Amino acid sequence: MSMLKAATVSLALMAAAPAFAEMMQITPNGSRPSVKGSEQNFTGSVVVTPFFPANEHTHSSGGLVTFEPGARSAWHTHTGGQTLIVTHGLGWTQEEGGRKHEIKPGDVVWCPPGVKHWHGASATTGMSHIAITNIVGGKSVDWLEKVSDEQYRK
Repeated sequence: MSMLKAATVSLALMAAAPAFAEMMQITPNGSRPSVKGSEQNFTGSVVVTPFFPANEHTHSSGGLVTFEPGARSAWHTHTGGQTLIVTHGLGWTQEEGGRKHEIKPGDVVWCPPGVKHWHGASATTGMSHIAITNIVGGKSVDWLEKVSDEQYRK
């Protein structure tokens, strides 16, 4: 192939590339600091590592939540619902008035908007899950009262 023909083919391929080809964002591991779960919203040792915030293109945020044995969230609801993807350990989740469900790696939990619930580790085994939380009207969660030890043990 002649140099002129090769240059023409290269220019044609470049012209076919989308204008947004370099707009992907990569957030390196370690650049999103983990934080201890608030004592107001959690019982026990909980660590939250953010993955991504909502932005102009998506109205959800995501992160990894790690619960030590016995740790759990307070009762809460989500304005736009939440998906949990269990990645490690053994945990429990329960909606108000329902039974407590065991959750383990690979399980996916959908918490519909407005449903009062809690989730956390089992009494003897820690649990981690990825939480993808939808945001409506700038709000993602309404925190309520803590889950009592009696409610947790049931």
